[in-house]
Amino acid sequence: MSRRRCARPVAAFVAVLAAAACGTGSGDDDGSADPVQAAAARTPGSAGELSALLVTEVPSGLARVADADVDPPAGEKSLADVAGYADDPAYERAVLEDYGYRYGWERFWGTPGGTVTSVFVDQFDAVEGAAAYAEDLAGDGADHYAGMLVHDPVALPDGCRLLTVSHPDPESRVTGPAAFAWCAHGVFSVAVSAVSATVGAATDEVVAVVATQLDRLPG
Repeated sequence: MSRRRCARPVAAFVAVLAAAACGTGSGDDDGSADPVQAAAARTPGSAGELSALLVTEVPSGLARVADADVDPPAGEKSLADVAGYADDPAYERAVLEDYGYRYGWERFWGTPGGTVTSVFVDQFDAVEGAAAYAEDLAGDGADHYAGMLVHDPVALPDGCRLLTVSHPDPESRVTGPAAFAWCAHGVFSVAVSAVSATVGAATDEVVAVVATQLDRLPG
């Protein structure tokens, strides 16, 4: 499988980290049933089923940001949605099709002022596509944010990558110290980011959310 860079972190993470502080609200898809018990034994067959497996709260206690309050909106993501984040959507669509992209779901928590946590889970046809996508996102994130990228950090499961940014460039629109993690888990690619008062706090948030999110996914 080819390894071609994806533009999503530059477009999606930056947009979300900037916009998520504009308003908070309740979620739009959480039910009363236990989503882990309901879906742990099967791979989601739709974006809606995937949404039930995303974490519903974060250790920092930040309030959920309503999907409609994020620009572009959070929630369900199709191949066309993700390709549209790129400067060249047609090329990006070809990359995603090559990786076997199926669908994804995005969820955010934040407060006015820029303290934000985000979770992105994307599903692919095969393990190889998910792994390649996570690898490309990490490489693009490191290039864009000019932070320290660590492969297989001790605090995260094997195959994950952790990026920390102590002093973000104002042009990146990240409002404070940040941490990002990208992990492949079976046919899923998981991306978690956090902006907090310190890099340590952001990293702790990301590590905890990654652990919880991976536990909720089958495979």
